[in-house]
Amino acid sequence: MPDEELRAVRARVLDLYTAVEVLMLLGIAVLIVYAIRIGPLTSPGAQESFGLAAALIFLMGTVVAHLVDRTYRSWPLGRRFRPTPPGPVTVAAQGRFLKVVVLVVAAAAVAYILGGLIA
Repeated sequence: MPDEELRAVRARVLDLYTAVEVLMLLGIAVLIVYAIRIGPLTSPGAQESFGLAAALIFLMGTVVAHLVDRTYRSWPLGRRFRPTPPGPVTVAAQGRFLKVVVLVVAAAAVAYILGGLIA
């Protein structure tokens, strides 16, 4: 592939990434303004509207993070950054994972019980 054509492809991909990033950031800004303008969350439908807006904000934020990560990890037709391979799965690692899962489930149960007592 000639250098001129390679530069054109890279510029086109960078323009596409930039356009998606700008649109996602604009969408996040619009949704933030919308979520602020909803008013009190006690009015009918306001909780659902706020929840949908928050979900879309998180989804768009994920798209932005994914594109930035993708841009830096594998630049199109150019240098590649490879993450280090994961280590082997050991019994100690599995035990540590189970301890964390039990801790998170216990914390969620305590929070659920306290939330029921408070409300």
